[in-house]
Amino acid sequence: MDRQSRRLKKLTEDLVEASKASTGNISAHLVPTDLCELVHQAVAEYEEKLGKAGLEAVITAEEPVYGIVDGNLTWRVLSNLLSNACKYSLPGTRVYIEIFKKGKYALISMKNTSREQLNIAAEELIERFVRGDSSRSTEGSGLGLNIAKSLAELQKGKFSLSIEGDLFKAFVKYPLAKEPTIQKEETVLAQDVKEAAETTENKE
Repeated sequence: MDRQSRRLKKLTEDLVEASKASTGNISAHLVPTDLCELVHQAVAEYEEKLGKAGLEAVITAEEPVYGIVDGNLTWRVLSNLLSNACKYSLPGTRVYIEIFKKGKYALISMKNTSREQLNIAAEELIERFVRGDSSRSTEGSGLGLNIAKSLAELQKGKFSLSIEGDLFKAFVKYPLAKEPTIQKEETVLAQDVKEAAETTENKE
């Protein structure tokens, strides 16, 4: 009964979030954000769950990669993908996460090996309740991927899936942002301080 109660509670919460996300009733504060740092934070948050599922996260990144995103909403997208990986991945395998630039976009890809055979189109996996209906052994609502897609689109991004055999791939694409100028200004300031110090030493 406790399990059924938890499942119902999770379903209710996800239904509310899915409704808000799909109708745009969630505000998005879009600012240049280091996606590499965000991914590392999300994986660190899921370290225990990944360990219990027998999974290892492998992160590859061109650091830094900045996207114009809402940090909280993008963290939720990453959380849903990592939760999905923990529930449905084959134990003893790796979850590969890559952050990279492509043209005018910043991309995050997540790949994992499915525990069960994926005899379904990628588009259908995003539809509501697919996971929940086909995998009653988990406490998922089947709304995670649908919510992730809606949240990505709220940030003017794109969310897509692809399936190759048992390999599940998720891609999130956001507008690319330039590195914050404050870092460059700090570098210039540090160089100016160094040159000033050297000039002082020479005078002395």
